[in-house]
Amino acid sequence: MNILSIQSWVAYGHVGNAAAMFPMQRLGHDVWAVNTVQFSNHTGYGAWKGSVFTGDAVRDVVTGIEERGALPRCDGVLSGYMGDASIGEAILDAVAKVKAVRSDALYCCDPVIGDVGRGVFVRPGIPEFMKARAVASADIITPNHFELELLAGREARTQSDLAAALDAVHALGPKVIVVTSLHTTDTPEGVIDLVVSAAEGRFRVRTPLLPLAINGAGDAIAALFFVHYLQTRDAGEALARAASSVYGLLKRTVDAGSREILLIEAQDEFVTPTTRFKAERM
Repeated sequence: MNILSIQSWVAYGHVGNAAAMFPMQRLGHDVWAVNTVQFSNHTGYGAWKGSVFTGDAVRDVVTGIEERGALPRCDGVLSGYMGDASIGEAILDAVAKVKAVRSDALYCCDPVIGDVGRGVFVRPGIPEFMKARAVASADIITPNHFELELLAGREARTQSDLAAALDAVHALGPKVIVVTSLHTTDTPEGVIDLVVSAAEGRFRVRTPLLPLAINGAGDAIAALFFVHYLQTRDAGEALARAASSVYGLLKRTVDAGSREILLIEAQDEFVTPTTRFKAERM
């Protein structure tokens, strides 16, 4: 498949396109990466060098791809951290161009807004843009627990709360919602839940909770779920495959004591995960 991935880029480490592109390539897919920033490293270090690109710069690159006649071969568009609304609008323009020539192409939006414990960490106006424009335009979204609650405008602490929150976000537009890290009153200690909600039902994958907080894992799981879903059109199976691969990646990272996810060293986990988890219907 061919994936147009519009995200940030770092030279050192793995976040944004630098976390999403290689796993998709390792699974045999071609990735047309359009970068929204060019940074030395991710901002979690507290200091970095580099530049933020404009929405017009993103449009120019997409236009160049369009002029090569490639967009009818695009199976899907993936986006992550947007930086500001102008870049977000450029991404939505790209989605519209792809869907105009490829009606079965899907748009997967990772609605990066914030996280539990950190709160909102994006620029003012981005949460509103995500909810009103990006999420509303997406076929698939991959929020974390905090982002799900923010988009839904309600807590998701119990199973009934979670169901109501998912319903509220589906009402915004996306047909498939993947919650990439979830802990409700139903979640036992020492594990983390991943949940997908789609037309065929809701499924959960439960994996051991690893002792790490690291950048880039969400970007990788969004990319992996997206390509598996595009291939299988089976939300539960796509979640199980993505969760198994990311658990293996993170386990290798923890065992090595690495500050960055070991994307290259653990690349076999994307093809043949060491531990395979199954999705259970909720």
